[in-house]
Formats: sequence, C-alpha cells, structure tokens
Amino acid sequence: MRIISLIASATEIVCALGFEDQLVGRSHECDFPATVLKLPACSEPKINIHTTSAEIDRQVKEVVRDSLSVYRVDVEQLKCLNPDVIITQDHCEVCAVSLKDVEAAVCNWLDSRPQIVSLRPDALKDIWLGIEQVAAALGNCDKGKQLVQDLKDQMQAIVKQIPQNHTKPTVACIEWIDPLMAAGNWIPELVAMAGAIDVFGVAGKHSPWMTFAELQKKDPDYIITMPCGWDIERTREEMYLLTEQKGWSELKAVKSNRVFITDGNQFFNRPGPRVVESLQILTEILYSRNTSSLQFKMKAWQTI
Repeated sequence: MRIISLIASATEIVCALGFEDQLVGRSHECDFPATVLKLPACSEPKINIHTTSAEIDRQVKEVVRDSLSVYRVDVEQLKCLNPDVIITQDHCEVCAVSLKDVEAAVCNWLDSRPQIVSLRPDALKDIWLGIEQVAAALGNCDKGKQLVQDLKDQMQAIVKQIPQNHTKPTVACIEWIDPLMAAGNWIPELVAMAGAIDVFGVAGKHSPWMTFAELQKKDPDYIITMPCGWDIERTREEMYLLTEQKGWSELKAVKSNRVFITDGNQFFNRPGPRVVESLQILTEILYSRNTSSLQFKMKAWQTI
C-alpha cells in the first residue's frame, strides 16, 4: 500500500500504527518521527510563515477572504507517487492542507483514484476516531483500536499521578499571540484531565479570540503559551507583545512566576498520539513543584 499524509498528526498516527514503511509522501509540516523527513513533500504554504504573528494572521485572513487555500498541493508530485490512500483533514483550513484541496488535486485523475481519508479532530473523542479511521483505511482496524486503548491507558496513568485534594488552578492557554487567541478543541479537555480549569477554551469548540483586557479580568493562576506551528524559541521572540502590555506585571501568574512557554508545534497542536505527552507536559507544569514522580524533557516547556 502507498500512503501519503498531508497533515503532521496523521503522519504520526500512520507511524504509530506501524505503517511508516508504506508512507511515500508527506506534507511540508510533517517532521516526526524524524525519519519521515526523507520523504518528498507534497505541499507548501502560499504565505510567508517566517514573519510576525500579526503578519501571518493578516496574510491568512486575506487569503481566506478571497476564498483561496492557505496551502498549495503539488498535483504532479501526487500523481508521480501514485498513492492508494491520501490522509488530510477538514478541521481547519488554516492548520493544514484541507479536504477540498486534496479533492481539487485529484479530481482530474483519469486512472485509479486514491482513497481520501479526512480527519476532523474537534475533541479528544475525534482524535481517537481519527486513529481508527486511518487504521481502517490501511486495512487493520484491530491495530487502531489497540493504539487508542494504549493511549487512553497512558493518559489515565498520568492522571493518577496528580496530587489529590488540591484546589483546582485556573489556566489560560494561549494559541496565538497577535492577535490573542485562546486554545480550544481538545486542549480544555487536557487541562481538565490535569486537574485544572481552562478559563477561555471550550472543549470541542474552535479556538476563541481574546483580548488582553479579558486576560486581566480572568487573572488565571497559570498562563501557558502554545502557539500553533511555533516552537519555544519562535514563541519567545514575540513574548514581548505580552510582557510589555500595561498591567502584565500585575497578573497573578506573573507575580507567582507561573507563565510558561511550550512547544505548541510538536505537542499541543498535533491531534495524534502525542496528546499523551501534551497531558504530561501540563501535569509537570502544574505539579512538578509538588512531586518528583512527574518527569519530562525540559525542552518541551520553559518559564519565561
């Protein structure tokens, strides 16, 4: 079987299911496991992603306003790779290559048409469903069910490590800096599993816009940044947009040194097997001062 994944989380799903050797193509964003980097990229962004968050937001809104796609699919590359299965998503047209992009790319193929699997991970249950969808398309439903159960078991093991009888801390998860956006979808579920209260996001709902004034009003115990597509270094470059806001130093999280930068690109914004590690990161941020049993690589999160 010849598989092309056009979304990073799906590439991770395919590999976790044991089908990496059948991957023949990937998206420009697929980079984990590192071995997939040898595969040809079948997409590219139409916007400049190496600029400020405000400029990226402006470009995306301009493209979407004109009913265009944010990404370009390499149709000739797809044809050359001759896939049996193409995996994409219809959750967010900004996050990755969308279903309509793939359908447009293959609509004029005169020979055999590949099976298109489109994922829509709005919440944790949809991530589990997506894993089973991919497994079914690859001809092994049992592997999908087993992987889902294994991931759920790992998450429950993390939850059991959380200190009991504690006051639930309030958390603001920031998915974009300029303009400010809170994290939604599966992130509020992870926060709840970690024994905390998400003050902005709603489970299963798209990420909501927010203002600094609203952040001040909520005044959460923790502020955790996890910009979509950005690592820690890239996020740190724009933290001044928050830290130089009037009133920043008066926030409860700032006063108690509970503002954190995470690798949103590799973890929180990938609805695949590494949601387990995302939960682990949250629990370590919230409770590492209280227990030595929670351990994670420090490179996944830092204080500002």
